[in-house]
Amino acid sequence: MKKTFLNTARLLVGILFIFSGLVKANDPLGLSYKMQEFFEVWNMPFLDSYTLGFSVVMIVFEILAGVAVILGWRMRLFAWLLLLLIIFFSFLTGYAVISGKIRECGCFGNCIPLQAMGSFVKDLILLLLISILFIYRNEIKSDFSGRSSQIILVLTLILSFSIQWYALRYLPPVDCLPFKRGANIFEKMKSPSGAISDSSVIHFVYEKNHNTMEYTADQLPADLDSSYTFIKRYDKLIRKGNAEPEIKDFSLISQAGNDSTQQILGRPGYQMMLISRSFPQSNPSWNKAFMLIYTLAKSKNIPVILVTSNRSEGEGWLNANALENNIPVFGCDATAVKTAARADPTLYLLKKATILNKWSYANLETAIPAIAELPLQKLEMPTE
Repeated sequence: MKKTFLNTARLLVGILFIFSGLVKANDPLGLSYKMQEFFEVWNMPFLDSYTLGFSVVMIVFEILAGVAVILGWRMRLFAWLLLLLIIFFSFLTGYAVISGKIRECGCFGNCIPLQAMGSFVKDLILLLLISILFIYRNEIKSDFSGRSSQIILVLTLILSFSIQWYALRYLPPVDCLPFKRGANIFEKMKSPSGAISDSSVIHFVYEKNHNTMEYTADQLPADLDSSYTFIKRYDKLIRKGNAEPEIKDFSLISQAGNDSTQQILGRPGYQMMLISRSFPQSNPSWNKAFMLIYTLAKSKNIPVILVTSNRSEGEGWLNANALENNIPVFGCDATAVKTAARADPTLYLLKKATILNKWSYANLETAIPAIAELPLQKLEMPTE
């Protein structure tokens, strides 16, 4: 009976860790950005540049640990590692629930968004199961030979790194982001139908006789006078709504500072967007393919624009390629650009506001036949 229970617990823990790791491996940058969110809350921005490395290693270990526990390989070691890992995860999700500063913990990536409370409950269940495995770790024996287990784990290691390498270079294999193919950007910028807005209460903080006191609007004291020193006013969230659109802060700002989002996304016909977080100043590996794409698009009167969170670098790259008078640059919020361009840069083909296709910098060559097949259209270049 105990053996059956331990094997069942081992299987459940292993499958959950493998599944969680694979979902995150589909988009390691997403986990990296979630780590940056935690570091920002903890006032530790100096760790931001290391988050992608942390993300890749954590995902690999999560998948590897899941396979190891299913195999029952070196359970004395992996029981300790799993226990430490789930305690760490439980701390993160517990902090998110208690502080209310982080809504989603990224446990299953963007494909299966879990609220902080759901993630915390999941981690508590895993903590219970792993604690049982830890207690009986010396009794768990592998049904596989040591060599077979090692071969499986090496293959798992290779697969874990390979999926992440592909996702970082060629975009996530399964696109769960709001900027996926077939999505209409305008529609994704709207709040969902029947959405409930956040509900909050205004709080006032005063100081009197060296004591700090906090009141809601209907609790303000009757003797409120100059003896009270106003400290601050803030809105306290009492109920989280679901009115947030999938795409937030995606605004195309012209060099003159005008919001051109409606103008650009509302015009008919085809258009192309090169979206990037940063640009090299010289000649990147994808330059040749992009120049051919641009020439094809220009021959078909298909406008091409540059969208970036780093306008100066974008303009520098255009100048280096003598394109400064041909491709207009639009600034955009850094978070929106990070979401839209998981590979840096990413090329979009749109028809009005609908995303027909998108390509990573690493496979821009595959966009050339698609652009070549587009019909000739009469369309003016956007003006600023």
